[in-house]
Amino acid sequence: FDLGADLSNPLAANPEFVPLRVTQDYIDRLEGWCDHFGDPLPKLRSFILPGGTPAAAYLHIARTVTRRAERSAWQAVGIYGTDEAGPASSGGLSLLAIRYLNRLSDLLFILTRVVNGTSSEVLWTPGGERPRPDKKTPTADHPADEDRLR
Repeated sequence: FDLGADLSNPLAANPEFVPLRVTQDYIDRLEGWCDHFGDPLPKLRSFILPGGTPAAAYLHIARTVTRRAERSAWQAVGIYGTDEAGPASSGGLSLLAIRYLNRLSDLLFILTRVVNGTSSEVLWTPGGERPRPDKKTPTADHPADEDRLR
């Protein structure tokens, strides 16, 4: 709710009511958790595809939603900026709030790795390193396949 309160209130120099804002302490807390949970994990050697255990799948979904929120916040920065309200502007967004979204996404990714364990991680294999599929045998249902396979 703190993040939502911050993002829904434009920056203002002297607001009548001081809105709740994300501070550097919020970000430091997330970074501490990233280090705590991420440091014991093996180094990544490939991209990790979403999947694994049900809990990890939910964490991947949460991460996707968080990334989408971050992109939307950056779009809002493009429109409203990051300056306080003034005579010519209505006030922008807090960069700390957007940074918080970024760190939250990182934490959610790390937690998917923790929940899955390294044995359940689905690693991306680059196209050139993938095994080639066996040639398909043409069938009576699809005689055109025979021409394509030659």
